[in-house]
Amino acid sequence: MTPTPPVTGHVTGPAPGPTDRAAIVVAAHASIARGSKSFAAASTLFDRPTRERAWLLYAWCRACDDITDGQDHGHGMTRVDDAPARLVDLTARTEAALAGEVVGDVAFDALRVVAAETRMPPAWPRALIAGFALDAEEWRPRTEDDLYRYCYHVAGVVGCMMAVVMGVPADDDATLDRACDLGMAFQLANIARDIEEDDRAGRRYLPAEWLEEAGIAADEPLFPDHKPHLAILARRLATRAAAFEESARAGTPALPPRAAWAVLAAANIYGAIGRTVAARGERAWDARVTTSKAAKIGFILRAAYEARGRVRLYPPVVRDPGLWTRPR
Repeated sequence: MTPTPPVTGHVTGPAPGPTDRAAIVVAAHASIARGSKSFAAASTLFDRPTRERAWLLYAWCRACDDITDGQDHGHGMTRVDDAPARLVDLTARTEAALAGEVVGDVAFDALRVVAAETRMPPAWPRALIAGFALDAEEWRPRTEDDLYRYCYHVAGVVGCMMAVVMGVPADDDATLDRACDLGMAFQLANIARDIEEDDRAGRRYLPAEWLEEAGIAADEPLFPDHKPHLAILARRLATRAAAFEESARAGTPALPPRAAWAVLAAANIYGAIGRTVAARGERAWDARVTTSKAAKIGFILRAAYEARGRVRLYPPVVRDPGLWTRPR
């Protein structure tokens, strides 16, 4: 195959051999440290084997996202002229990794390692690639259900993959549904936070039906004239994210203590993003919403308390049947 030229900052290196797991883990750790301080902080709460596998999975997800969007660890999204070719290439490398082949790119070899060690269903990485395909096609959601299906492909299925990394059996549908819910919550919060940034890059994840209800035409510029309407829609996204987050928390009693701590810390950190966007209203996009280091520490400490009392705080209740459910 002819590889796509690596995006600046993309984690690459000499072709690692089958026994070079340690080198791949080091590169994966560097990727998460640069690409997501929130996930990097939460990952430190896992036991070492789980932590390393979380890094490996992140490295592959991050690389695919960067290649598709022309980004450097999630920053500087640009329109790419060869999106279909990039998609073909990353699909080929992903399939090689899932087949147990040494790819020669540490991010894809990271997937090779973590998929083999966790016996991850190949359908899940393929579902994530399908989400990148939607972006490559400049797809836009028409309905709220369309939005949820997109969120599943780019984030909910990552929750499922993370669950097996944490030791959840691949056939434990009840726990996997909760793991998917957390990914859904994260993505909805991201969409609310990044409405302006995405719009500059030509992407819109607000359902067309929502925009029509607000009196906004499909190709009409969103900023600055529609900030009042967008603030309302961002609050709607944050409300939906909170519902998925609440459902996800109810799945933590099924996890080992340290895994539950990490999941609850991530929920606290990312949940704050959606809540902050909603609280800022029209000023939500004046500056990118982030979580300070001090706030992260506070959320991690709170998660420690929640993890210890998770059976009491999050009793095993039936998942809300009205909440969107991942495809089987």
